[in-house]
Amino acid sequence: MSEVWVVGGGLAGSEAAWQLAIRGVKVSLFEMRPFKNTPAHKTEFLAELVCSNSLRSKELTKAVGLLKEELKLLKSLIIEAALKFEVPSGKSLAVDRKLFSEYITQKILFHPNIKVIREEVKEIPEDKIVIIATGPLTSEAMDQALAKLIEVPYLHFYDAISPVVYAETIDWEKVFVADRYGKDEEGAYVNCPLTKEEYERFWEALITAEKVPLHPFEDPKYFEGCLPIEVMAERGKETLLYGPMKPVGLIDPKTGKEPYAVVQLRPENQEKTLYNLVGFQTKLKYEEQKRVFRIIPGLEKAEFARLGSIHRNTFVNAPLVLTPTLQLKKKPNVFLAGQLTGVEGYVESTAMGLLAGLNVERLVRNKPLLIPPKETAIGALVHYLVEANPKHFQPMNINWGLFPQLERKVPKNQKYFLMAQRALKTLSDWINNHQVL
Repeated sequence: MSEVWVVGGGLAGSEAAWQLAIRGVKVSLFEMRPFKNTPAHKTEFLAELVCSNSLRSKELTKAVGLLKEELKLLKSLIIEAALKFEVPSGKSLAVDRKLFSEYITQKILFHPNIKVIREEVKEIPEDKIVIIATGPLTSEAMDQALAKLIEVPYLHFYDAISPVVYAETIDWEKVFVADRYGKDEEGAYVNCPLTKEEYERFWEALITAEKVPLHPFEDPKYFEGCLPIEVMAERGKETLLYGPMKPVGLIDPKTGKEPYAVVQLRPENQEKTLYNLVGFQTKLKYEEQKRVFRIIPGLEKAEFARLGSIHRNTFVNAPLVLTPTLQLKKKPNVFLAGQLTGVEGYVESTAMGLLAGLNVERLVRNKPLLIPPKETAIGALVHYLVEANPKHFQPMNINWGLFPQLERKVPKNQKYFLMAQRALKTLSDWINNHQVL
C-alpha cells in the first residue's frame, strides 16, 4: 500500500494523519517546527492552538456546536482531546491548550502507522498522494510550490473579510434591491440608504470604535485594495462616499432620488440566505462591529453569520481549484485540508482534515470517494467551498445560512434545533451507508 504524505502538523494535518493511521494507512507527517518556526507558534507540539483556546459554542442550536457533534460521531481525535482537556467556559468548549496539544502529539508519535518527520517540505512530490495542511502561515517555499500547481491568482496571502448577515434579519421595509445603473449581474444587490444625518452618525461611531490590536506576526501595512473600513473613514468624513458607500447610479424607489450614502449587501450564497456587507472588511472588535453596523438603516436587528477581519492567511479560491472531495482539480493526487481550503476556525479546519483523511484512504484502496450531504455541517462547508461565487470568494466559518432550509416553516426557537436533528440523522445514515467507520 502506498505511503501517504501529510504536510503540516496543525489541527487539520493531525486529524488527517490520525484518520488514515487508524484505517491502516502508513503516513509520513511532516512538521517543520521546531527547526523552522512560524511567527505565531510557541511550542513544538502538534495541533498547537496559536490564538484562542476556545473551540466556540457547545450548543447544538449553534452551527459550530453541531459541527463538533458531527466530528464526535466521526471519531475525531481533535474533538476527543478537546473534551478530555476541557476547562470551564460556560456554553463554549475551551481547552487547556498545553495538555490538549501534548495529548494529540503523544497519540500521533506512538501510533505505529505514523512517522513524524521534523523538516520543511519545499516541493510537492509528483509520485505520492499528498495532503497539504500547512495552514494560514504556510512557508514561503510551500507557497511557491502550491502556486506552481494551482496558478498564482488562485492563491491568496491576505485575508480581508467583510461581515455577513442573515437575510431573515434584514429589515426589508427599509432597503431596496437594485444594481448600479440598472445592471443586474449575478443577482441584484440589496441597498441600505442613508441620509446625511444617518451617514454622519455612522461615520462618527466608526472612527471612535475599538479596534483589535495586530498580532506581532501581522504586517500593519494594508493593501490599498482591501483597506479596513475604519482606516478609510479616518482619511476624512467624505472618503467613504467615494468608496464602499458611494450612492452613484442607485435610485431609492421611495424617494426617486440618489441617497446621500448607501451600504450595499451582496448575496453570499446561491440560496440568498446570507448577505455580505460589500467593502466592509474591518479590524473592529466583534462587539463593536455589531454595535456600529447596526446603526445602518435596515440592519438595526441584524444577526451576524460572520464578523469581519483582516489578517495574514493563505487559502485557495476553492470554487476554481478544489473538487468536493478536497482534491486539486489539476492534480487529483493532491488534497488540501484546513484553512488552505477556504474555511475559517479551529473546528472547521479539523473537519476538512478529517474529510481529507477519509477520502485519501478510499483513494488508496480504490474505493469511491466521499462527499458529505449538504444537510450536515461538514457537507454544508464543502458545498460552500465548491459552489460559492469565485469572483467574491472569501473564507467562511460554519453558520446556519449555509444549510438547506427546512421544508416547512417553523418558529425560530425551534428552527435550528430541527436543522441540527436533521443533520445528525442524515450524517448517521451516510456513515452507515458508506461504511465510513
